[in-house]
Amino acid sequence: MTAGPDTSGWGGHPRGLSTLFFTEMWERFSYYGMRAFLILYMTTEVVKGGLGFDVAHAGSVYGTYTGSIWLATIGGGIVADRLLGAYRSVLWGGIIIALGHFTLAFREIPFFYAGLSLIVIGTGLLKPNATTMLGSLYSPEDARRDAGFSIFYMGINLGAFIGPIIAGALAQRVDWHAGFACAGFGMLAGVIQYVLGRDRLRPTWSGAGDAPGRTIGFTPAAPKPDPGPGSVGAAAAATASAGGRFTRAEWMRMLAVCVFFVFAALFWGAYEQAASTLALFADQKVERTVFGWTVPSSWFVSIQAMFVIVLSPVAAWVWTRLGRREPSTPMKFSFGLLAVGVSFVLLLPAGIIATGAGAPLVSALWLFAAYFIQVCGELCLSPIGNSVVTKLAPARVVGMMMGVWFLSIAAGNKLAGYAATLSATVPLPTLFGAIAGITIAASVVLMLLTPSIRRMMGGVR
Repeated sequence: MTAGPDTSGWGGHPRGLSTLFFTEMWERFSYYGMRAFLILYMTTEVVKGGLGFDVAHAGSVYGTYTGSIWLATIGGGIVADRLLGAYRSVLWGGIIIALGHFTLAFREIPFFYAGLSLIVIGTGLLKPNATTMLGSLYSPEDARRDAGFSIFYMGINLGAFIGPIIAGALAQRVDWHAGFACAGFGMLAGVIQYVLGRDRLRPTWSGAGDAPGRTIGFTPAAPKPDPGPGSVGAAAAATASAGGRFTRAEWMRMLAVCVFFVFAALFWGAYEQAASTLALFADQKVERTVFGWTVPSSWFVSIQAMFVIVLSPVAAWVWTRLGRREPSTPMKFSFGLLAVGVSFVLLLPAGIIATGAGAPLVSALWLFAAYFIQVCGELCLSPIGNSVVTKLAPARVVGMMMGVWFLSIAAGNKLAGYAATLSATVPLPTLFGAIAGITIAASVVLMLLTPSIRRMMGGVR
């Protein structure tokens, strides 16, 4: 006998939503909390407790680490599908992440690289599979599904906002390794509440089936869900060919996903400067003293998450309000690239002011304004990209095509690290101008390609 949907949780959602909300919140607390000061720690002199890396080397390490985080999610999905199941993958992922942060709390260089590697492995296991479990709580036809993912997305950004404020302050004001340990305790808190809430993760909309967590004896009968606010909807299922081969329409839609990959990588390459090039800029070139107290530079990494929390409901309202006039996905991507390009145009005067020996510190308002514009761009691209991939991909390869989307974020993070390496030798106005020029040019190209891409998409918006 099929059970009814679970409405006993937040706002009539399944109870498991709150468990996964806090699991993801604490994971993002640990990730963003540590990432906020990572490049600062690497470039700080050894006598001051840092690693003493030059900016070029630190930028390379940063880019490789953050890029690998997203690359590892593909392997984490495969491990869950074929070996551990989603529940145990999330559990072991959280434990390995915590161990990674605690390993970073030791000062020797081998512990540094070992800790980063453990975090990459753990995040690869946890991140895609927490989303999979969330999707399993809802039947494919459940109208609450998208709203549940939106609440989950708020947990991500809440953790990203709080992490740099707490862990970053400890790292810069107390001891770098206290910051790493704080991130570890945050992830440990997430693991504990995840284990305590495991009974909430049982799907109630179906009976026994094929579980996301075989180790606790329940299984969803639903298809594997997407890792974003969208869902694997009817459009994807309808386009799946009956035989083993893809139809021409399916090939064209997958080609459209690959086009989005290229432009998304450029977007993330600019956007993720917040914890690389712009983190160094905030630390060295920005006036951070307020009423005699100096704000830790790592706190600036929280600004983007703060704006995401504030502006996400506004973006949802705007898209709904526009109705039939809502822009197509390629145009939204173009707006996102344009916004991030404009943000670096805005930073050009700040870069000019801050350039040269004895140059004055610039106002923090430059970064606040730039991050506001960047988040407006993110809301045109990130959740839209998650959704459109699940719509375009044939049902039997949705996971693989989501891997392509994750790869765009990985590539973007690597590009962000590369830009940080250039900041040691390239003047800030030149660097900011190049980033602005590339992203704005990409936006224009995408606008021109929009009619062709829409034809590839075959009616999917």
